[in-house]
Amino acid sequence: MPGKQTELKIILSADSTCDLDDNLKERYNVHYFPLHINLNGKDYLDNIDITPEEIYQEYYDHKTLPKTAAVNVQEYIDHFRPWVEDGYEVIHVNLGHALSSSYQNCCLAARELGHVHVVDSCNLSTGTGLTVVAAGKLLREAEEVISEPGAGRPDTGQIAAAIAEKLREGTGRRHGSFILDTLTFLSAGGRCSAVAAFGANMLKLKPCIQVDNRDGSMAVGKKYRGALDKVLVKYVKDELGKYSDIDTDLLFITHSGIPQDYIDLVRRTVEETMAFREIHVTRASCTISCHCGPNTLGILFETKQEH
Repeated sequence: MPGKQTELKIILSADSTCDLDDNLKERYNVHYFPLHINLNGKDYLDNIDITPEEIYQEYYDHKTLPKTAAVNVQEYIDHFRPWVEDGYEVIHVNLGHALSSSYQNCCLAARELGHVHVVDSCNLSTGTGLTVVAAGKLLREAEEVISEPGAGRPDTGQIAAAIAEKLREGTGRRHGSFILDTLTFLSAGGRCSAVAAFGANMLKLKPCIQVDNRDGSMAVGKKYRGALDKVLVKYVKDELGKYSDIDTDLLFITHSGIPQDYIDLVRRTVEETMAFREIHVTRASCTISCHCGPNTLGILFETKQEH
């Protein structure tokens, strides 16, 4: 479980699809709520009682992929209610609304309970995680302000609302993209045709999936060709070369299960290209992994201006 609550009596909560590592989850005291994975008629909680490896194996053995499901309104109410009844404000960060109805359901729960401030990350995986980390930093800044002598009694509702609004304003600065090693899983899930997947795999095409930070939707960007190690190096250099104002505080390397050699290669390429204060390697949740399949890897970071 995360550590002590903020002195402001504000809870930081997020969909588990934000994919933070344990270090950042503990540092910013983030409370997760998992999405649902339905496989062979049985309901699982993402990354709690099912893993990406189990999903991949089920596909290899039986050509069956799970369906993902949003958190419903009552589940969010049950998640938030104990904190609200104990006098806390809650800031909750959701997976992008184009990808899941979890955001809409969370807003309905917040409307019923009050004291819950819902933020649409307009992103996925650690693109959402960037918003969660930003929330943690803003909460720490607010605590420092109220701890100053003569600061007076804080209005936690106003502070939580102001932080949530600042987070919403920053979604256009957070960038996510991924390289797919294969289109097999997208095809099996009905997200591209079998013919397109077969052709891409035959030609060794590895598409870059770009996340639209206005709503969290995904589109195919540049199509790379060749061995995965060569493609990953080109991809990292291309993504970091897109922007002249990258915030070098934090970069995520997030993957769906990939050999360590590739992770090390990507990290070296990042470090040779740009100096980040922190680089965190994280594993994507089942919700993300079951759509993209194994050997998917992306880098996610912020810029100082909206793009």
